[in-house]
Amino acid sequence: MKRRSFLSKINNWVIYILLTLAVTGVVVASVILIDYLRKEEIKRIELFATAMKYQQEEIIEDPMTLDLLLQISKTNNTIPVIVTDKNKKPIGPDFQKNIPQNVLESPQKMQQLLSKMEKSYRPIELQMPDGNNQYVFYMNSNLLNNLRYSPYILGLLIIAYISFSFWFLRTIKKTDEGYVWAGLAKETAHQIGTPLSSMIGWIEILRMENEESEGVREIENDINRLKTISERFSKIGSVPELNDLNINETLQQNFDYLKSRISTKVRFMLILPPHEVLIPHNRILLSWVIENLVKNAVDAMKGEGRLEIELYEKSKSIVIDFKDSGSGMTNFQASNAFKAGYSTKKRGWGLGLSLAKRVIKEYHRGDIKIVHTEIGKGTTFRISIRNV
Repeated sequence: MKRRSFLSKINNWVIYILLTLAVTGVVVASVILIDYLRKEEIKRIELFATAMKYQQEEIIEDPMTLDLLLQISKTNNTIPVIVTDKNKKPIGPDFQKNIPQNVLESPQKMQQLLSKMEKSYRPIELQMPDGNNQYVFYMNSNLLNNLRYSPYILGLLIIAYISFSFWFLRTIKKTDEGYVWAGLAKETAHQIGTPLSSMIGWIEILRMENEESEGVREIENDINRLKTISERFSKIGSVPELNDLNINETLQQNFDYLKSRISTKVRFMLILPPHEVLIPHNRILLSWVIENLVKNAVDAMKGEGRLEIELYEKSKSIVIDFKDSGSGMTNFQASNAFKAGYSTKKRGWGLGLSLAKRVIKEYHRGDIKIVHTEIGKGTTFRISIRNV
């Protein structure tokens, strides 16, 4: 069981690493592509600035050259450009490209846009023959600005998609496992019921022969216990009925039954409050959890030590602590204790604590956890159920 859990953890880490690399690769590739587009826009603006310079400083006689320069100027339909004089004052409408109309009509907004452009890119200086140099201010096109955030949005979408896929697959797997265990539990209850009916008949015959026999009473107690176990299994997979019962009685009944059936070398103690504690719970299923925790504690102590069950109220919840003086757990064992299939015992199936967690969390809307464990000193399990 431990080896399988270890290999499963390695596989999970491999998947996480591969997914991280895939998402990182997509983001990095997108960033590189956007940086390439940004550099291409800068080259276009440099070419545009050169064309404007030649148009202003020379008389061009060749019609083809003039047409080429005009075409270069006209090809910029996306990148915002403002040409200014040497004092950084806009020259005129003919020297402004792809600027919103509301900015063109407001000198204040124009200056704000120039400041923004200067922070984005250093303006290109046009050296003019008469010394009245000009500056070409520019910034990223709207398309490039929008694409700037696309790698991160794409990465988040990929992570969200993968996370949803994992959640969906795990939900399906857990649902299937739940149906399997529920079916197995109901079938076990059915199989136990057949010999149990026969045993009830035989105990009646034995009672007729000697009604006061202590052996008959003990066998009857065990048969009643088997009936309870059968009822427990039959309730798995269905919504149990919760009744307002005194939980002191539930604990006392289990304590009395288990005390006579565990090693006399175990000092078994039960600490209850002096008053009734009414709380909605299913006595049959909660007894199953109590029995499971007690048996685990006895196994951890190897049949010798101290086991204490204490019930107390805390805030709006009731708390039941199971403290044993057993072998304790490592951090790895404690973190996996409630996982189905995980067991520290050589012959364990790893179902007891998993089912106990389901009974407490799903059916009683409570919590069960390990609050303390130390190697060689023992473990404390805690059940918390809201007292509504």
